[in-house]
Amino acid sequence: MLDLGISKIALIGVVALIVIGPEKLPRVARTLGTMLGKAQRYVADVKAEVNRSMDLDELKKMKETMEDAARGVEQSVQSSAIDFEKDWNNTTAGLMGDEAVKPWEPPPPSYKHPGKKWRLKQTAMPQWYKSKIGTRTRALSGAARVARYRPKPLN
Repeated sequence: MLDLGISKIALIGVVALIVIGPEKLPRVARTLGTMLGKAQRYVADVKAEVNRSMDLDELKKMKETMEDAARGVEQSVQSSAIDFEKDWNNTTAGLMGDEAVKPWEPPPPSYKHPGKKWRLKQTAMPQWYKSKIGTRTRALSGAARVARYRPKPLN
């Protein structure tokens, strides 16, 4: 910013010491330092804002060019589709006569009831089958489970 050498800074310090006095010099230097820091932060904020606005302008320009390119592609696709449709109609005009050409569509699937009666339970599982396959019929407490599966004494 400023072109200050060591000799100029020393001269400013001596003049400040004489004018302000040695007892107020530290407080003035501190205030001057905080003001300088605030000024530097302000300059940095302004620079960042300018950079952001420049980036935003560049992004807007890029968006406009992309939109123009997309419009051009869309128009070219539409024109080629229209040309193809005209060519197709001209080519197929004499093949079918006066009847319109309809593409084949499969018939819609018909509904078939699944035949499930989930509200009516048909049969109950027999107790002998439950005991054979080991299905639990009652809840066991923790103590009952320990007692049931406790190893047998060896004597």
